[in-house]
Amino acid sequence: MNTLLIGKGEQQVHLNLKYANRHGLIAGATGTGKTVSLMSLAEGFSRQGVPVFITDVKGDISGLAIAGTPSEKLLQRAAQIGIEDYHNEANPVVLWDLAGVQGHPLRTTISEMGPTLLSRILELNDTQSGILDIVFQLADDQGLLLLDLDDLRAMLALVAEERKEVSAKYGLISAQSLAAIQRSVLGLERDGGKDFFGEPALQLDDLMRTNLQGRGIINLLAANKLILTPRLYSSFLLWLLSELFENLPEVGDPEKPKLVFFIDEAHLLFEDCPPSLLKRVEQIMRLIRSKGVGVYFCSQFPDDVPGEILGQLGNRIQHALRAYTPRDQKAVKTAAETFVPNPKLVVSEVISQLGVGEALVSMLADKGVPTMVERALIAPPRCRMGPATSEELHQVRAQSPIGGKYDHSINRESAYELLNQRRTGVATSNPTSTASDTANDGQTGQKAEEQGWFSELIFGNKRHQGLAETLSKQAARTVGSQLGKQILRGILGGMLGKSSRR
Repeated sequence: MNTLLIGKGEQQVHLNLKYANRHGLIAGATGTGKTVSLMSLAEGFSRQGVPVFITDVKGDISGLAIAGTPSEKLLQRAAQIGIEDYHNEANPVVLWDLAGVQGHPLRTTISEMGPTLLSRILELNDTQSGILDIVFQLADDQGLLLLDLDDLRAMLALVAEERKEVSAKYGLISAQSLAAIQRSVLGLERDGGKDFFGEPALQLDDLMRTNLQGRGIINLLAANKLILTPRLYSSFLLWLLSELFENLPEVGDPEKPKLVFFIDEAHLLFEDCPPSLLKRVEQIMRLIRSKGVGVYFCSQFPDDVPGEILGQLGNRIQHALRAYTPRDQKAVKTAAETFVPNPKLVVSEVISQLGVGEALVSMLADKGVPTMVERALIAPPRCRMGPATSEELHQVRAQSPIGGKYDHSINRESAYELLNQRRTGVATSNPTSTASDTANDGQTGQKAEEQGWFSELIFGNKRHQGLAETLSKQAARTVGSQLGKQILRGILGGMLGKSSRR
């Protein structure tokens, strides 16, 4: 059957795979079982042949790659829920890490990220973002590839050197704003951005694989260090969603999703998000389901997700919320209002009484209509409910089918290399021609030197008089002498290449 068993209340609660691409939400206070619900869902999708992508913020989801330990408690819960074939097993997992330390490097290029998301990562203001737009346009106009941070720095240096010319063509660029961008790029490199930008860039097909047994691969992104740079984390997620939206073909409502995307700590995705970018996320969420992609947000409070997007999350698992503060009370009220009412439950009261592993559940049923909210025990996963050890993760990575494709970076010719070649100049590109030109210049200089010496001999210079001046003075003293005149004409005529007159 194309359904996932979520848990059991008065009866079993299933998620229809046909509506799994209508997105979902897993919410609840810390320690109430959100992570276990996420693991159970991911494992269920994988067993149905659906690839999964998960951001592992705390490192405790890595247990998906390791078989769980049998226990009487788990067997009792499985029997209570009605899971007939429950047994512990590992899942097919591929490990990813933007830094390339805890998994395969996950990269993209500066060009693929684009100026809008890159401006958000760099925390640029509107003026600086406009300058970054100019940098991208200039690179396009000059046919320069922007692959890594070296390329971006090289383009910024080019704009700084030719700022007046670039400003005249593309718009005013201030030196102060340009310097601010350069400092932000330096900060991004320090935060790990240097590893994220480059090649080989991620190919989406590698996130949508199944193993030989037909199980969907679970792609696990190690984000425990990435979360320390929230801008980079959120911008990476927005970029990946945009890539899926722009590159996957339309499939309508398939029998099961092509990919399910789990975003942990979802509030980081929307904090300080500019209105234009938030509108873009809303558009992606509305349309990406037709590409066969389901997006599931995991966060403490339902209102961590903006209302425009929260209304699109049809499949809900709500764990306990403790109404200790006004903020908590508001979250409880919001959660209660987002469920289809059940006359047997007072949601606003029950939501604070749920035990660990219990949740209020509402899934989309036939024709995409949400079911009434129900209090249910969540089905336990078959994997380890805890983190894998570093040795176990090392073994999982060693068995990966795509390790050889991404583990070694590629640095092909791009803006950085081409601009460096321009700076070296044409003179150094042809040594033979240069040596020949130097020899010719030497010969020309020698000839000029010889001609200058002869000219000084005949006509003199500022320090001494020449032969011509000496003879002319001598001739002038021979007043009325016809012989003197003939001598003078003969000497001058011979020197100037003219025949003497008789």
